[in-house]
Formats: sequence, structure tokens, C-alpha cells
Amino acid sequence: MANQTDNAIAAMLPAEKRATGIVAMIAMLRMFGLFALLPVLSLYAAGLEGQTPLLVGFAVGAYGLTQAGLQIPLGALSDRVGRVPVIVAGLAVFAIGSIVAALGDDIWSVIVGRLLQGAGAISATLTALIADATREQLRTRSMAFMGIGIGLSFMLALIIGPLLGARFGVPALFWLAAALAVVAGLLLRGLPEGIVPPKAQNWNVVPAFRADLLRLDFYVFLLHAILTASFVALPFLLTTRLEMPVTSHWQMYVGALMVSLLGTIPLILGDERQGKARTVGIAVMLMLAGQLILAFGSFGVTPVFVALVMFFAGFNFLEAGLPARLSTLADGDARGASLGVFSSAQFLGAFVGGLIGGRFLAGGRPSDVFFVCALLAAIWLASSGLFRR
Repeated sequence: MANQTDNAIAAMLPAEKRATGIVAMIAMLRMFGLFALLPVLSLYAAGLEGQTPLLVGFAVGAYGLTQAGLQIPLGALSDRVGRVPVIVAGLAVFAIGSIVAALGDDIWSVIVGRLLQGAGAISATLTALIADATREQLRTRSMAFMGIGIGLSFMLALIIGPLLGARFGVPALFWLAAALAVVAGLLLRGLPEGIVPPKAQNWNVVPAFRADLLRLDFYVFLLHAILTASFVALPFLLTTRLEMPVTSHWQMYVGALMVSLLGTIPLILGDERQGKARTVGIAVMLMLAGQLILAFGSFGVTPVFVALVMFFAGFNFLEAGLPARLSTLADGDARGASLGVFSSAQFLGAFVGGLIGGRFLAGGRPSDVFFVCALLAAIWLASSGLFRR
């Protein structure tokens, strides 16, 4: 009888399924607009007027700067005025930024467009909306569902981005991002009624800076710094060292993503059975090993493929698992602000990763970028050991 009750509690209600699916689709469409640019933007920016290696990296990661600055205030604002108005405004600003970048013909126009894209900082609000719409015992599952959706969006973007970029030009990807933002806004009309966020009594964001939450903020900062820096260097590695045409890059990325699920799924299952600290450590070690192979063994297609499989296996697990943990640990009436701090750290990591990629790619050696990423992963491992002690 108790098992039947537990199963009933664990089953998602129709309204929870609907809300989770709609929010996941909005996140997928928005992130597709960003992900589709990731494998081609550094090559495109390198051909723009006024470019330098550092500005190329800045263009790749620029959206992370404004995202980092606005996640906290917009997350806190959503606690008071509601999630949907903040999401609508954020999608509108994202669309405007995409149009600015599409119309630009020099590096600074693209940077301004990317900064505006980032100003539509709604990641924290979307995550808080899922938390509002689902019961606590279902939150990890709901977050994982959104994470899987974003992972699928990532995979499709790595296929479609290089193909559309080669066929129609990178500006077409910015136009596509703007159109998808409009579609995402229309999806909000399908949300079930009765989703009520916890009532925020004040603008106090101090609960969002608890030590256990800041640890997760630091982890996601490192995660996205490594990701963005890697994708500044990867297109150059595949094009120059492996002599792969841009239209074939997706085959490497998608193949590695598919195989990486053989590592990601056991990590998710192990996370539930064996405890969180251990599985996070394993995921970081996989990323570290992948970066070391890219830094010192990227002399052929096979080692690069193996390195990407290891990297994606660890990354995909952490991308879904970290926000789920934070949403559970955060105080209910400050969840939007807490997820705002988390998302700020995430996108600040993307910005810093873009700068790292541009700075260390200046010597013309992508391996230098991967070595720095390996150092960041090693710092992560060392710091997680200190936190546990």
C-alpha cells in the first residue's frame, strides 16, 4: 500500500507534464539559437572587419557577460511580478539582439548583437517556472527532462548550424534565432493555469548566497568556461589540423554526443543510488581526460572523437544535474534569485571562456586552449575535495 502511495506521489500530473514540456520547449528553442552559432561563429568572426583573436573570443562569449549581469535582478523580479512577463520581455530583447547581429558587417556589430542576446536573461526564470509547476519530489526529473531537451537542441544545432551557415551564411542563423524567440513566446499561451510562485515578501537576495549554493555556482562557472573556450578552438582544430570542411563538423560533434550517452546515463543512475559528490567527481574527471587528449593527442580523427565523447558524457550530466540540485536546496521564496545567481555564474563562465579561447588561440595553437581547459577541470576536482573536507 505504501509503495502504491509513493508511486502515486511520484507520478507527474497532467498539468505538471504540460508545464514541463512547454518550458522545456521554450528553453530548447532559445538555446538552439545560441548553440547553432557555437560551431561556426569563431570562424565567421575571424573574417569580419576589425577582428583580432581576442575580439573573436569576445564575440563568442559576449552574450554571457550581459546574461551574468541580469540573471539575478530578473530572477528576483520574477519572484515579485511573475515568471511569464519576465520571460516575454527577455525573449523580445533576445530577438532584437539577434537582428542587430544579423545586420552587422563588422566585429563590433556582432559583439553588440551578442550582448543584446544575452540581455534576454531568462534561464533562471525558466528554471524557477518549472520548480513552481512541479512538486519537489519530481523536480530533479523535471529538470533532467529540460536538460535532455536542451541536449537534444544542442545536438540538432551542431548539425543544422554548420549546414545552414555554409549554405546561407552565418547571418541567417541570427535571423533564425530571432524567429525562434517569437515562436517560444507564443508557446507561453499553452501553460496550464494555476501556477503560482512562492510569494516574495521583499527583495532580499542574501539567501541566494549561502555557502552550499555558492559551491554549485562555482561549479557551473567552470563548466561553461570550459565549454565556451573549447568551442572557440574546436572549429579551428577540425578545419586546420584534421582538414575537415565546416559542413562535416556536425558529424564529429553529433557522433560523439550520441556515443557519450553511454556514459551520461550511467552517471544519472549512479547519482541517484551512490550519492552526488562521487558522480560529480567522475563527470569532471571525464571532462579533464577529454581536454588532455585534445591538448596532447589530437593528431587524428579517432583521438579527437574519443576526447569529445568523454567531454560530452561529463558535461551533459553536469548540465542537467547542477541546476536540479540548486533548485532543491534553494529557499522557496528566493528560488528565482538563487537560480539567478546560479545562471549569472553560468553565463559569466561562458564570457570568461570566450576570452580564454580568444587569448590562447592567438598563437595559432588550439591545443593551448584545451590545456587551459584541462587546468580548469583540475581546479574543479581540487576544489570539490576541499569542499568535502
